Amino acid sequence: MSVPSSDNSWLLVIDPQVIFADPASEWAVSEFERAMRRVTELATDYAGRIIVTRWVPQRPHLGSWKNYFEQWQFADRAPDDSYFDLMPAAAELDATVVSVPTFNKWGAELSALTGETPQLVLTGVATCCCVLSTALAAADAGAHVTVIADGCADSTPENHAMGLNVMRLYEPQIVVR
Repeated sequence: MSVPSSDNSWLLVIDPQVIFADPASEWAVSEFERAMRRVTELATDYAGRIIVTRWVPQRPHLGSWKNYFEQWQFADRAPDDSYFDLMPAAAELDATVVSVPTFNKWGAELSALTGETPQLVLTGVATCCCVLSTALAAADAGAHVTVIADGCADSTPENHAMGLNVMRLYEPQIVVR
């Protein structure tokens, strides 16, 4: 499968962290290892143009995040807790790491790294949450987004498929491959 690669394209790996890879986690992502194998394959074509994100909780919890952490108390940890560490395969990538306390990772920090309207090749977890949120925000800002279906994963195959199907509704700004 051909994936766009140019001087303006960036591999964006969303949240490849322990909290999503640990089978004992309430946020365990099925197929995490499969998605990371695909990310590792893709990384060879994006030397110097790889960004890995980390979701970390904001302190103090503001607004709706208070309710969120009441529901997901197991994740209410300090931002430097090892549960938020990158998994080894992600930590070994030659990448810039950006930590963000929101589902959506696109914003001023990523735009400053990639340029305002880059070609983003999006991978990571979870398809129907942080990947979807990032894809929509980036496309809204003018980025061209290619989501690599087998480079993403979710809590269930059904949730993964639903997230991909929602993103397909935004073609041609978001293309799922």
